[in-house]
Amino acid sequence: MAGSTTPGTPRVLRAMNDRAALDLLLEHGPLSRTRIGKLTGLSKPTASQLLARLEAAGLVVATGTTAGRPGPNAQLYAVNATAAYVAGLDVTPQRIRAAVADVAGSVVGEFELATPGRRAESVVRQVTDALDGAVKAAGLARADVHRVVIGTPGAFDPGTGRLRYASHLPGWHSPTLLDELAAALPMPVEYENDVNLAAIAEQRLGAARGHEDFVLLWNEGGLGAALVIGGRLHRGFTGGAGEVGFLPVPGAPLVRHVTKANSGGFQELAGGHALPRLAHQFGVSDIPGGSPNEVAAALITRGAEAERGPDRQLLQAFATGLATGLASLVAVLDPELVVLSGGLIAAGGEPLRELVQAELGELAASRPRLVIGEVDRLPVLRGALEAALATTRDEVFDTAR
Repeated sequence: MAGSTTPGTPRVLRAMNDRAALDLLLEHGPLSRTRIGKLTGLSKPTASQLLARLEAAGLVVATGTTAGRPGPNAQLYAVNATAAYVAGLDVTPQRIRAAVADVAGSVVGEFELATPGRRAESVVRQVTDALDGAVKAAGLARADVHRVVIGTPGAFDPGTGRLRYASHLPGWHSPTLLDELAAALPMPVEYENDVNLAAIAEQRLGAARGHEDFVLLWNEGGLGAALVIGGRLHRGFTGGAGEVGFLPVPGAPLVRHVTKANSGGFQELAGGHALPRLAHQFGVSDIPGGSPNEVAAALITRGAEAERGPDRQLLQAFATGLATGLASLVAVLDPELVVLSGGLIAAGGEPLRELVQAELGELAASRPRLVIGEVDRLPVLRGALEAALATTRDEVFDTAR
C-alpha cells in the first residue's frame, strides 16, 4: 500500500530511535549528543541527525552546555516542556483540586475550588471553574490544554455512562453528565477512579515502581483499592473492581443494600468513622474535635506515638481490621506488593504498617510485602496528571515528526 510502513524500514527505525531519545531525556534531564548516543547505542552522526529532527519538530530544545570537565563544552538538549500541556482534576464532595503540567511533567499551575453544599446542577460549572483556575495560574488558556483526566470516587459504568459506587458525590449521577462535560470542554476528557489514579502515581513515581502485580489500599474518607495485574489496572466489568469498602468481612455486621448505604463490612470495620467507636471501646480519653477525618487521623497518630495503653490498643485494633480485609484480597490476587496509602495510613505511618504486616502474616497464606505510599502530596491529582501525560506524550511525540 502506498505510503505504508512496515517494521524495520528506515522511517520506523527513526521513529523508534526518536522516541527512545525523548524518553531518556524525560528520565535523565538534559543530555549531550554523545551521552544520548551512548545510551541509545547510536553513532554520533545518527544521534546528531536525531536531535536535529526533534529540534525542528519542536520537541527538543538546546538548554546550555556542559562545564567543569576536560575538553570543550558540549551542547545539552532537553525535552521542550512547552510542546504540550495536560490537566488533572481530583474530585471529592468537599472540593475539586486541579493542576496543569507541561509535557515534561512539571506542575505549572494549581487551583482548588471548595464545593460543599454546591447545587447538584452546577457540576459542569464547577469542573470548568476549577480547570480555568489552574490554567490561569499556569499563565495559559484553556485551549492550550491537550488532555484532561478527572478522578472521582466510584467509576463511570462503560455501558450506561452513569457514575456508580459513589452516591455521596452530589450532581455526578446524571445520565447526560459526560455529554455535557464533553460539550463544555474543547479537549479530550478521560475519567478514572480516584484510587486507581493514586496507584498510577505510585507505579510511575513511587513505591510500586518496577512492580507488575500490586494492590494499593486507600484509606481516607472511604476505603478503596486499586488492583494492578500484569502491569495494568484491573477495572472490572462495570468499573467497580477495587470497591472493597463494600466487602463483607468477619468482625463487622452484614450490611445489606450497600449502594444505598454507601458502605459495607470492610468500611464499617476499618474506615475512618470506626475510630471513635474504637476509642470508646478502649477507653481512650480526650477524643479530639474536628471533622470525622481529622478526628480519625488524630486518634491514629496518637496510637502510633504511644508504646502501650489505650491509644496503642486502638491502633492495634485498627490494624487488625485493615489486615482482615486485606487477607481476602491477598487470597484472591496473591500480589507481589501491597501499597498502603491515604491520609489515615499516613497518620499511622511505619508503626501502623508494621502492625498490619504482622497481622496479615497470620491471616493470609501468602505474605506480600507491605509498604507506605511514597507519593504523599496529592497522589490522586498526581496520578491524573501522569495518566494524561502518558497518552499525550504518545500523541505528541509520535505525530509531530
